[in-house]
Amino acid sequence: MKQLDNEKISQNKMGTMPVGKLITRMSLPAMFSMIINALYNIIDSIFVGMIGEHALAAVTLVFPIQMLLISLGVGTGIGLNSLISRRLGERNFTKANSAASHGILIAIANWVVFAIFGLFFSASFIKSFSDNPDIIADGSSYGFIISVFSIFIMIHISAEKILQATGNMVLPMICSLVGATTNIILDPILIFGLLGAPEMGVTGAAVATVIGQFIGMSLCLFFLFFKEHEVKINLRNFRIDWLVLKDIYSVGLPSIIMQSIGSVMLIGLNAILIAFSEAAVAVLGVYFRLQSFIFMPVFGLVQGLMPIMGYNYGAKNKKRLMEAFKLGLKMAIIIMLIGMIIFQIFPVQMLKLFSASPEMLRIGTNALRIISTCFVFAAIGIIASTLFQAMGYGFFSLFISVLRQIVIILPLAWIFARFTEVAYVWLAFPLAELFSLTASILLLRYIYNKEIKNLGKNNIDHTQQSIQTITEVIE
Repeated sequence: MKQLDNEKISQNKMGTMPVGKLITRMSLPAMFSMIINALYNIIDSIFVGMIGEHALAAVTLVFPIQMLLISLGVGTGIGLNSLISRRLGERNFTKANSAASHGILIAIANWVVFAIFGLFFSASFIKSFSDNPDIIADGSSYGFIISVFSIFIMIHISAEKILQATGNMVLPMICSLVGATTNIILDPILIFGLLGAPEMGVTGAAVATVIGQFIGMSLCLFFLFFKEHEVKINLRNFRIDWLVLKDIYSVGLPSIIMQSIGSVMLIGLNAILIAFSEAAVAVLGVYFRLQSFIFMPVFGLVQGLMPIMGYNYGAKNKKRLMEAFKLGLKMAIIIMLIGMIIFQIFPVQMLKLFSASPEMLRIGTNALRIISTCFVFAAIGIIASTLFQAMGYGFFSLFISVLRQIVIILPLAWIFARFTEVAYVWLAFPLAELFSLTASILLLRYIYNKEIKNLGKNNIDHTQQSIQTITEVIE
């Protein structure tokens, strides 16, 4: 009876609460936790920058591997979130429970892939970019630790997405906040050897990261297994359901590929920029950490929007689906516009946070101003991709991501690097965003006409026919 009551509350919340209030209530905790995560990434790099430019370059070279493992975890989690929220919207709780159970075991399987990489390939990966012994030593150590102990972040992400799919955004926020805070506290202690700890340098930054991930994972699992939720995980009698895996990865696989493309893009850009200088690579790393402080609140907004849109699409409620999309789009544009203004006015001050050398300041000031011009366009693409994923059209998001980050940005960056100077390489970012924005608008028009325009109409016609039949019988 208690579970049924909880299910009813969840349905009322996702299907009846005013959309603006619902988005705010569900997105703010996620936005806050994402900001904290962005903050600890920035602080981590600030401390690493104090070691030296070579240390910052080493961490930047490893960053694509971090992005790749996060992409695998988050992409799987997006598929999991989309499936669970749609099944809850359909009131199919058995399948929602099955999807949640699969999510935890998939996370463990994902970890094995990166544990193998960390054990056998972390050093050779760094050596493929640089022959600087300091960069090789720091990068190899950082990559090894981040990869081998990635089981913590993999399980954390899956557990977090399961909670979010039920409409619970506060508990995942608490988990992320505790993990990030642990990382921030441990960073200076382990990097510089404070409070009696050994001075570990870049290795200390990696150790602080995985300890924070372990704490966040542990707390998330506690909430998942020992608190009341709309879904129940049963691993004891678990049986693989290939249809559930197919449903998860119909959205999750495109999301994994889409987010992994960012890692491929960064590897390509590192290879292009290292030909200019280590400072150029360090600038790219600084940019990605700074922009995360702007993009992460939007991704937090997306975490709130995804289950709302997925639920109402499953419930065939066109009005609430489109209202959530429009409000989410307005909020994302406002956030990105504020971010663009900050990047335009304070590029020097932001670079100096990372102990930037004169060469980094010269390259980076121009880079931050040019790249930030595409922030507002990116907001539209992000919310459009969220709608595609919530409706089960993950391959649309994949197409947009491939177009922007592989088909356009890398070739443009390579051409600019080959025939001009480093200052023009950054133009590839806004140009790629403009092309992908056009494609997003065309796909939005297509999916609206195909799926959304007449959403729920058949149900209404069926209901009217049933009422008419009953009336005729009574008469």
